[in-house]
Amino acid sequence: MTRTARFALDPAFTVGTVDPRLFGSFVEHLGRCVYTGIFEPDHPTADEAGLRQDVLELVRELGVTVIRYPGGNFVSGYKWEDSVGPADERPRRLDLAWRTTESNRFGLSEYIAFLKKLGPQAEPMMAVNLGTRGVAEAIELQEYANHPAGTELSDRRIAHGDKDPFGIRLWCLGNEMDGPWQTGHKTAGEYGRLAAETARAMRQIDKDVELVACGSSGQGMDTFAEWEATVLQETYDLVDHISLHAYYEEHDGDRDSFLASAVDMESFIENVVATCDHVGARLKSKKKINLSFDEWNVWYMSRTDAEVSALDWPEAPRLLEDVYSVTDAVVLGSLLIALLRHADRVTVACLAQLVNVIAPIMTEPDGPAWRQTTFFPFAAASRFGRGEVLDVRVSGPTYDTKRHGTADLLHATAVRAEDGTVTVFAVNRSRTESLPLEAALHGMELGEVVEHSVLADADPDARNTLAEPERVAPRAGSGATLEDSTLKATLEPLSWNVIRLG
Repeated sequence: MTRTARFALDPAFTVGTVDPRLFGSFVEHLGRCVYTGIFEPDHPTADEAGLRQDVLELVRELGVTVIRYPGGNFVSGYKWEDSVGPADERPRRLDLAWRTTESNRFGLSEYIAFLKKLGPQAEPMMAVNLGTRGVAEAIELQEYANHPAGTELSDRRIAHGDKDPFGIRLWCLGNEMDGPWQTGHKTAGEYGRLAAETARAMRQIDKDVELVACGSSGQGMDTFAEWEATVLQETYDLVDHISLHAYYEEHDGDRDSFLASAVDMESFIENVVATCDHVGARLKSKKKINLSFDEWNVWYMSRTDAEVSALDWPEAPRLLEDVYSVTDAVVLGSLLIALLRHADRVTVACLAQLVNVIAPIMTEPDGPAWRQTTFFPFAAASRFGRGEVLDVRVSGPTYDTKRHGTADLLHATAVRAEDGTVTVFAVNRSRTESLPLEAALHGMELGEVVEHSVLADADPDARNTLAEPERVAPRAGSGATLEDSTLKATLEPLSWNVIRLG
């Protein structure tokens, strides 16, 4: 069997156009994501709103396009009224999800101000509490946030200092309501009815809102697929997206399976698409439900239960602060490839989370901010993964894994920009061997390799830390050529690659 991985690219064969919201992220009131993450009024770089400008700069560099807020599990106990008005008058509350105390010093207005500081590319994605609350509270929040003026709630927003409506278009109807861990956990039938009632009411205020129904918290849930089918039976004509959540980690030293995590992600996506389309066919609907993969990442969840159960209601503790390796970054890059390969149906995605909590950006209170290894694949994909995804079908060497069966050593996709340039994103899953790559290009006037960027390291466990914040960074690859409409390159072992053709 040949050891060369091959595929062909032709602009006549495409997957779909990338929705910019594929490069979203997630801010939850959890650990230090908010406090000493994005918001630290006493920090040397803090602006007049208390936002850390060093973090703002890194978030802009990361290229985030939408930020989901305020949870996550946190939202199922969230009282939005606590998060508005004068900050020194806001109540302190117990957060049941993470056994912490929430000060509400950072709230709805501060979230919108944070997005505005990032720039117009950053769109809000607001979750409503369908765990401990319901229809009335959801539409009250919508009215407060979006109605221009002339009602008690919109005038309250104006009195709080926000004259202009927040213009939130994209709303999540709760969070992980299939999960027994969720405050206010419901059956699929219970949640489907509540989501439908909430969606109808929100559309009475604004028929053009975009709504995301809760899908399964993971493909491994006992109720998976049946949950989606039941929820969509109630909500199909009322919502635009259904959510998917997935996290991956290395189990018991099985790195080969970990490197193939995207096999599971692609299966998850394809199974949810099949379920959505089955419900649509049963309802005789021509509408297509899109997917919002609004939580995904590498997360060492096996450590989390012990961390959380040990807490005694502290405020903004260090929690879920995974420090990511080169291997983790290569897996994250592969997960980005999986999302791009399904850009026809995955139209929103949120890397969970943005700062400190399983995040690409880390900070120290009163100290520096730095990029984790996982920062680099996301920033490259957001920058160069805009345009039309070309259909990539790999032929080449495979390997066997315990968790995901047979997997290709090469995981790849390609995106063609409006100006005709093409970017190939490619991961070599082999831990020990370089992988020759050949890609035949048809129907495209491309003459050179503009850049080949590689994220790899002799130490696959190398990390960026407070002591060594720049230990790992992408570097230039060598030897990639484009001759006679054929791209040839050699991918280093355990590497994430960005090859730009012009």
